[in-house]
Amino acid sequence: MARGRTIAIVSCVTVLAAGAAAGGAYYVLHTRGTPAETARLFAAAWQSGDKAAMSATLAAPQQLTAYDQMRTGLAVESTSVKLGTVTKSGDDRAHVPYTTTLKLKNIGDWTYEGQIDLKVADRAWKVDWTPKTLHPSLTAGATFALKTRWPDRAKITDADGGRIDDGSAGGSVQQLVGYLEKATKKDVAKLGSSYQVGQAIGRDGLQATFQKQLAGTPATEIKVGDKTLQTIEGSEGEDVKTTLDPRAQAAAVAAVKDVKKPTSMVAIKPSTGEILAVVNNQGGFNRALDGRYPPGSTFKAVTAIGLLAAGMSPEDKVTCPMYATVGGLKIRNSEKEEFGSLSFLDSFAHSCNTTFAPLAETRLSADKLLKTAEDVGFNQPLNIGVSATKASFPKAESDAELAAESFGQARITASPLSMASVAAAIADGTWRPPTLVPDLKQKAAEQPLPEGVKTNLHAMMAAVVSKGTAKASGLPSGTLGKTGTAEYGTGDKLKTHAWFMGFKGDVAFAVVVEGGGTGGKVAAPVAATFLRHL
Repeated sequence: MARGRTIAIVSCVTVLAAGAAAGGAYYVLHTRGTPAETARLFAAAWQSGDKAAMSATLAAPQQLTAYDQMRTGLAVESTSVKLGTVTKSGDDRAHVPYTTTLKLKNIGDWTYEGQIDLKVADRAWKVDWTPKTLHPSLTAGATFALKTRWPDRAKITDADGGRIDDGSAGGSVQQLVGYLEKATKKDVAKLGSSYQVGQAIGRDGLQATFQKQLAGTPATEIKVGDKTLQTIEGSEGEDVKTTLDPRAQAAAVAAVKDVKKPTSMVAIKPSTGEILAVVNNQGGFNRALDGRYPPGSTFKAVTAIGLLAAGMSPEDKVTCPMYATVGGLKIRNSEKEEFGSLSFLDSFAHSCNTTFAPLAETRLSADKLLKTAEDVGFNQPLNIGVSATKASFPKAESDAELAAESFGQARITASPLSMASVAAAIADGTWRPPTLVPDLKQKAAEQPLPEGVKTNLHAMMAAVVSKGTAKASGLPSGTLGKTGTAEYGTGDKLKTHAWFMGFKGDVAFAVVVEGGGTGGKVAAPVAATFLRHL
């Protein structure tokens, strides 16, 4: 009996000892998750900016105001967190080191090291949050801030490297350049906290478009309270070089300055699409780039591209009566002219609406004329670094509208920039999107003219100057072009814009005189003055 009691006591003691030893194992086995899993969840939420997911990992509810302040105070654009190896301190505490890289707007990357403390709370591994979780130097109530020192602003130059943003260039150039203005709170919110209210920033034009490039990046101290955590070196701004040619710009200014009515002109280099000159003789609205005018008979050059591509030749016989009716629309020529039977070349030279409208109906279609227009820039996006309105060509909805479109009326609108790019396409044989800043990537692709069109159209545009509507305008030898007289407004007697577009050598151009009258008498002489000064 004694022996049995001894065995029973030993067995009891053994069971009690085993139960005591298993207490820690029971605690561990019934704790949800692991320190590594919780740290990964917190780091992923921190990286994605998901405050709700961050809060879900915390041992106690927190507002995470330090996290919000860090993001706004440092203008954090993105966060990358790399975790190290878990180190445990007993059964209910651990920490995980991390390396964080913050991308700061207008400044660059800031990389630092810290650690995430974890503990068991409610039988689960949670983040033991304090402000130091975000950065080891962050204490309660302290805030992040940036102290910046900006480099000198870079220059905007013409094609020769001459500075055009110092106020010495003419008003038309200043419209392109824009100006500097003190930053507002709204600007700082947009640009980033490295900027300060009252700091000079680009407003409008190239100064605004290339603000970041011109400004560079500041040398920046990252501070928490009075402590500097790191200094990030800045970088100098980079100059913005435009394609403006000072000689072409001066020639264009000389051509438009004495015209009494609003006059605008754009010159382009056909072989590259580079914009050589942009001028307006009156300030305010930039008509040269944003004007929306019916192109009038300058558009006959586009229609001619379609007709030549469809098989016509300059020698083909056509008629130019005083009146023609297409789709119920009665059409007449300027000043009710008529030329009877003549060549296609001569009808172009004399700008016969009554030739082009019937030809557009019989030889082209709304779809074909639309494609021809789009191949020389209509409806194509422009990306020149400043505001510029694309030329608009709606597809004709009737034969009457197609007839009106054939000579540049109906709902077509274009700016001098767009028509200069048409002239450049005809000069070179390829339409190229106009370019003011070569570094900008264009949204539209180059488009060659149909085979055989270039030579024939050159002959037709030469005839405009030698014996047609621009004969008396004083254009120098070797100039090819097309006049335009574009009606606008309402009523029985319509006013007209005067147009001329053309090219000489590797310079193409377009000029419009708003409400100026006829293209041959008013706009072509402006182009002649430009070419003489050039």
